[in-house]
Amino acid sequence: MIKMANINKELILINVQGEDKPGVTAALTKILADHNVDILDIGQATIHNDLGLGILFSIPKSEETSPVLKDLLFKAYELGMNIKFNPILPKDYEKWVSQHGKERNIVTLMARRLQGSHLAKVTSIISEQGLNIDKITRLSGRRSLKTDNGNTISVVELSVRGVPKDVDKLKRDFLKVSKESEVDIAFQEDNIYRRNRRLVCFDMDSTLIQTEVIDELARRAGVYEKVSAITEAAMRGELDFKQSFEKRIALLKGLDESVMKEVADNLPLTEGAERLFRSLKKYGYKTAILSGGFTYFGNYLKTKLDIDYVFANELEVENGKLTGRHVGDIVDGSKKAEMLKLLAFKEDIHLEQVIAVGDGANDLPMIQLAGLGIAFHAKPKVKATAQHAISVNGLDTILYLIGLRESEIVK
Repeated sequence: MIKMANINKELILINVQGEDKPGVTAALTKILADHNVDILDIGQATIHNDLGLGILFSIPKSEETSPVLKDLLFKAYELGMNIKFNPILPKDYEKWVSQHGKERNIVTLMARRLQGSHLAKVTSIISEQGLNIDKITRLSGRRSLKTDNGNTISVVELSVRGVPKDVDKLKRDFLKVSKESEVDIAFQEDNIYRRNRRLVCFDMDSTLIQTEVIDELARRAGVYEKVSAITEAAMRGELDFKQSFEKRIALLKGLDESVMKEVADNLPLTEGAERLFRSLKKYGYKTAILSGGFTYFGNYLKTKLDIDYVFANELEVENGKLTGRHVGDIVDGSKKAEMLKLLAFKEDIHLEQVIAVGDGANDLPMIQLAGLGIAFHAKPKVKATAQHAISVNGLDTILYLIGLRESEIVK
């Protein structure tokens, strides 16, 4: 039972709406100050020059309510604003206060064009799960009708409170909407770690770059079809990653070392990669490539994107030719997870502060280990298993998942 510690107060909620202009909030709060009221809650939002302001305050019952309400009404009229007064029962206020101990989560919607259907479907899922939306915030910039070339992105963040009835079903439902409606949806707990990520680990092939390097080398060696057949056998589960890796690089024997530079110079970066790394660097994030690909290309990207760490497989070269062998341990899925843990230890951070991004099955161990694991334009199995998926937009949308606004992102 809620104990009413202070019932000798009258609670009033005011809602102010009208054209946004300087001085509105200052003028109204000065009146509240003159009447010595206590502010219990306040919120303000502006959409297309239209201001919405809400203030919940209390007045001792020994004081008269009418003078403050009269002064507020007169000032609102003077400012050309509409104002509504709503008395709140103390028991209802206390019930509302008690809800604020509940778990909070963040739902992020990211689309080329945000449509009413996107919001309708997502908010319905939220409601079905017994969650309550506290706040909706636009993170992306304002879209111009004249200059929009289709490459812009609309991002909104919903702060929701409560514990989902079935979090697995919630994520499946979000994934279904994402697939059907061309919108990326992320659901993550709003805790201290979400606001304090420090390390981002990336797969390389088909994640940071829009190709598989071994395929590019195989084409130049004239063995693409053979390499592709081994890749398909591995995908069917007939070979593990290490077996398929060794068989594929063996086919590259005799390829001239200069071909690697030619391939590196023409690597197609994934959409949003440069914008993402500029922003991560500005805000002090450490970045790493953890790849089953090759160190030569990882080091090329390290220089191009100013990446801090690279762990990949090294191709053996003798007399300017590839030998068809590798040097050192093979970086597979378990090795990626091991290196992620090692980097977190080196940077003295919690695993919850790590983001991992990849597209393939061998990325799942690190994706599942990280505090924020993202399947990026990934295979269906990886999407279904990962915590989050980005399937529509570019790499730079990761910045919205860590809470950055468009104005904070480096162009």
